[in-house]
Amino acid sequence: MAAVLMAADTLLIGCGDLGADIGLRLASQGHEVVAIRRRGDLVPSPLTGVSADLTRERPVLPALDLDRLVVALTARPRSEQAYRQTYVEGMQRALDAVDAAGQRPARAVLVSSTAVYADADPGRLLDETTPPEPGDGPGRMLLEAERVFLDRVPAGTVVRFSGLYGHGEPRLVAQVQRGEVSDPHRWTNRIHRDDAAAAVVHLLTMDDQPERLYIGTDDEPALLGDVAAHVAAQLELPAPPRADPARGHGKRLSNARLRTSGWVPQFPTYRQGYVADQ
Repeated sequence: MAAVLMAADTLLIGCGDLGADIGLRLASQGHEVVAIRRRGDLVPSPLTGVSADLTRERPVLPALDLDRLVVALTARPRSEQAYRQTYVEGMQRALDAVDAAGQRPARAVLVSSTAVYADADPGRLLDETTPPEPGDGPGRMLLEAERVFLDRVPAGTVVRFSGLYGHGEPRLVAQVQRGEVSDPHRWTNRIHRDDAAAAVVHLLTMDDQPERLYIGTDDEPALLGDVAAHVAAQLELPAPPRADPARGHGKRLSNARLRTSGWVPQFPTYRQGYVADQ
């Protein structure tokens, strides 16, 4: 008897490292996942790859019975033009294809970035009520993509992730190895890639309807010098310049809303995350 082909219930718009991790987690829960990537042959099995350059073309989608949608795009280089072409115009082309297929997902998540927030008084934590103030073109394009997404996808949720790390040699590890930690007094925020993927899956599958906006970050904003010192100790390298909290600058972010929704990070601070990656 011939196998019955089921219409996919989940669509990934973008399938880089983070998108693939999200898709594989959903597939392990029994979901049929279609993923759009410039080269569809690079989409990992059992996900179904669709080849499309979203900066130039609208994708041709297979049969869908769409329940869940994820937008997890990546733009290169980090310029206003590249971010407009990918996050705004590229996403719109993919959403046009979803609309043309007559699909209305019950849950949808857009992966955005805390780069939309300006630096602030480090004495207070920034949260979802803090007005975004992008300081450059890429940040403005991310904010525009959020607006378009929430306008077009009634069930949409935006999650703004802080700095992703994990799986491979993070940039900070390389800086510590080269002795190039130049601003130890800067407040930093990060989230392990495993926790970011788990957060998106959580928002797609939680019992309660998620809110429209979340900040995705770990439990502890940290001075760069403190994180670098921890990494140096793990690698048995000379300690970098010490961090001075009195000279701290940048921004500190809160994950309280995401935590309250039921998400629990596997790596709550950099201490667990960087140990796991050595």
